[in-house]
Amino acid sequence: MPPNLRNINPLDWRSVVGEAIRRRKEEGMTQKEHAALAGVSVPTIVAFDRGEVTLSLGKAFDILRVVGLVIEPDKAGTQGAFVQDAYKRWRELTASLPQTSPARFPDGWYRFDYALEGDLKELDLETFKKRLEEAVVPFTGWPLFLFLTRHILEPHEVDDVIECWLKPGTDEFERALDNAAHCDFWRASPQGRAFIMRGYQEDTQDTFPPHTVFDTTLPIWRMAEALTHAKNLGRLIAEDPEKMTIRFRALYTGLSGRVLRSWANPLADLFVEGGAARSDEASLETSISLLDVENDLAKAVHPLVASLFERFGITGLTVDRVRAEVERMIKGRFHSGKR
Repeated sequence: MPPNLRNINPLDWRSVVGEAIRRRKEEGMTQKEHAALAGVSVPTIVAFDRGEVTLSLGKAFDILRVVGLVIEPDKAGTQGAFVQDAYKRWRELTASLPQTSPARFPDGWYRFDYALEGDLKELDLETFKKRLEEAVVPFTGWPLFLFLTRHILEPHEVDDVIECWLKPGTDEFERALDNAAHCDFWRASPQGRAFIMRGYQEDTQDTFPPHTVFDTTLPIWRMAEALTHAKNLGRLIAEDPEKMTIRFRALYTGLSGRVLRSWANPLADLFVEGGAARSDEASLETSISLLDVENDLAKAVHPLVASLFERFGITGLTVDRVRAEVERMIKGRFHSGKR
């Protein structure tokens, strides 16, 4: 072994893992919360805690970054910090609510985040807020990054970002938000970053118990909607949208105990039904150009949905079947009024 002329000590992985676990406990985080902040699965956190060295360097950095053991100036690190700050903010807002409150998503939740990579216009928060509202995708009855006009519910400026939390309230309209599918929490920044959490629409029905069904149609619609929102915002705030790349991630939690069913749209061409979920979480990601999303949205969504459906034992999902659902969503353009 050559002499250590630069005074750089070899990495003691077990010591690093031990310190990460200590910091997690000092912050009062569970393994599940640590996993959610890092954007990894609970089994990955368990493997990390055991000191396994088979984890990818990226996942290890994501875990260590949460407890302040990695400092990165690059874009990936900045997006990770943005997501962590958003999740911590959601925890703060919901900390005083009962564990069973729909705003705490007791039966599970899904999360999308994206970063626009490329040269962006310099916008003040008020102008950026207007662009965000213009970027909303009006395809579904309760679109992602929804703008409501009631003062207590409308998006507002917090810590140099635009933030919105649809908290259940006491009057008639706010009581309508008293289910996990409507208690959105989202944040977006003028640096082209966005984050949203939402509970499952499947868990709001009277025809079957919560935490038992995972629909085939809704994840296609929602991921198509999220990528379209990113594309729309990129068109509005990029210096050159033709050179813009979208880095998109999705995290689905609370999958254990659910079976894949065609529920929301049982007459759809995408009549796919699978077995029980093989894992409690699914982490998905892609990096794609704005033009590719614009030119073929279904092709952009397909690999994400195919990977998600594999958790339920479904393989061989074709682009054409995804395209049929994406086109159905776009043609439907379910009305969403402002209130």
